[in-house]
Amino acid sequence: MINITLPDSSVREFESPVNGYEIAKSISNRLAKDVLSISVDGEVWDLSRQINNDASIKLHTWNDREGQETFWHSSAHLMAEAIEFFYPGTKFGIGPTVDTGFYYDVDLPDGKVLSEKDLQKIEQKMLELARQKNDIVRSEITKSDALKMFEEKHDELKLELINELEDGTITLYNQGNFTDLCRGPHLPNTGYIKAIKLTAIAGAYWRGDEKNKMLTRVYGVTFPKQKFLEEYLVMLEEAKKRDHRKIGKEMQLFGFSDSVGQGLPLWLPKGAQLREQLENFLKKVQKKYGYQQVMTPHIGDVKLYKTSGHYEKYGQDSFQPISTPSEGEEYLLKPMNCPHHCEIYKMWPRSYKDLPVRMAEFGTVYRYEMSGELHGLTRVRSFTQDDAHIFCRPDQLKDEFKKVIDIIFIIFKALNFENYTAQISLRDPEKPEKYIGAAENWDKAEQAIIEACEEKGLNTVTELGEAAFYGPKLDFMIKDALGRSWQLGTIQVDYNLPDRFNLEYIGADDNRHRPIMIHRAPFGSMERFVAVLIEHTAGKFPLWLTPEQVVVLPISEKYNDYAKKVSDFLNISDIRTVVDDRNEKIGRKIRDNELKRVPYLLIVGEKEAEDESVSVRRQGEGDKGVMKNKDFAEFINKEIREQLSGLYN
Repeated sequence: MINITLPDSSVREFESPVNGYEIAKSISNRLAKDVLSISVDGEVWDLSRQINNDASIKLHTWNDREGQETFWHSSAHLMAEAIEFFYPGTKFGIGPTVDTGFYYDVDLPDGKVLSEKDLQKIEQKMLELARQKNDIVRSEITKSDALKMFEEKHDELKLELINELEDGTITLYNQGNFTDLCRGPHLPNTGYIKAIKLTAIAGAYWRGDEKNKMLTRVYGVTFPKQKFLEEYLVMLEEAKKRDHRKIGKEMQLFGFSDSVGQGLPLWLPKGAQLREQLENFLKKVQKKYGYQQVMTPHIGDVKLYKTSGHYEKYGQDSFQPISTPSEGEEYLLKPMNCPHHCEIYKMWPRSYKDLPVRMAEFGTVYRYEMSGELHGLTRVRSFTQDDAHIFCRPDQLKDEFKKVIDIIFIIFKALNFENYTAQISLRDPEKPEKYIGAAENWDKAEQAIIEACEEKGLNTVTELGEAAFYGPKLDFMIKDALGRSWQLGTIQVDYNLPDRFNLEYIGADDNRHRPIMIHRAPFGSMERFVAVLIEHTAGKFPLWLTPEQVVVLPISEKYNDYAKKVSDFLNISDIRTVVDDRNEKIGRKIRDNELKRVPYLLIVGEKEAEDESVSVRRQGEGDKGVMKNKDFAEFINKEIREQLSGLYN
């Protein structure tokens, strides 16, 4: 007999061996119908895989991320089987899950090319195969047999992957007429897959390397019910309307120029105003919490980043070093701000009484993202972090960490991000080579984060292997208005950079001590944050943040002078106002400015000029009546005060 511990800590006894489906059935027939995969001591397994020893388990349904990933990974294999049916001899690269769905990189035979019109026939074949309810069977294979199998298929992609694996760790999965090299896990059979949509085709270099062959990447998504697919397609249509690239162009916030370079955003006047409002908001919050602003160069000596470890970890993702006329002198476009802040800390001796030292900078950094990975503002080569670094004593660590959580909550409240998850990101105990620093310091850092979250009463999830290379972190995953998850604010605890830069303070005992470093970026990057904010709000920002809060619309050129007078008065009252004095009909002006998501439109003509008043239209609400200019100014400022009420207290 073996003991199986359930997530509620209850223990059930089973005759060995037992599998996930049998455990689910012992709990309820309904659960047995819905369960998709099982975690055994933290590792996700197929439901059919036998458990031979005592274990802690968790059963996953469609409502769990692990269940969805199992579903979509199986769907990638189903798609591969359908593609192989139409294109025998296709070679298959990798087929992982993504945030919503999956993709498979394929190398079609004989120069064949997939187009959008081919997707429908592949979808139909996938549905046909799914209805066959073919079992998905896992089998173990030796490395030599795996090499032989894929040599016979002349599949150099799989051979490359197999050569990197250790003997005794290699598994195959078979369904119907398709067999693939795979770690799994998978669904019990293909019949679970009821609704299918292949969404896109793209080119992708094998393993993301431009030196390798270009493969065809096919994206798709599947669901256990047709209803879920229909809801998803409606969401996709709404997402297209909210695409930050489309709205950013309509609102004239940002743009890109091939002459400037790929992935290098240009902030237009209204976008710069939006960024400035966000920066000023955070600066005001930071001032209350004792931060000091610093500024650092956009480049640094390569040796700086070798000391920090960023060159080793990010060197391949950075721009190439910049050589100067002086022999042996090289600089790097900075990939991170933290090494510069360490050097500022070192500029004079520090006492324990000086700590914590809190440095903040809106610092621009550079990463060489592959051109195929660039996407609007969410994936760029130049981005500005709302970066700050806190240097503190061990006895200050938890309190400082909790204060950063408070700052993040202020931002979420101000911008109406109500649905979020706090993710504790820890190191992967199986891959210590990914990290720098002593295990003892990692233990202390991880424990501090866990305790701080408990003391703040946060509901958290824990993810192994998601830590930064120099320390564990707390990531805030927000859900936008469409239910999509985005990683925004992050807080990291770092014992390692203070060691690498030999940072010190003199303690109360007159001895030298190492400070602990907290990295934090509540927005993450200004570019990504603005992109998420645009899509979350559909460009309808809170009034306090909107670049143009009011546009005055004279009904004819006779009233341009009065419109200018209204605009000047409102600007003096700290209300961002412009005049639309184009020689257009008033209906056209209203439509154009509605498209630009301007919160308030003020229409002025003869009566308004005589009465020192304005006719008010609210975005999405229509006419709000006539107000005196002074009353309207007070009305607007009251709305802004209410939006920001209590945030700075």
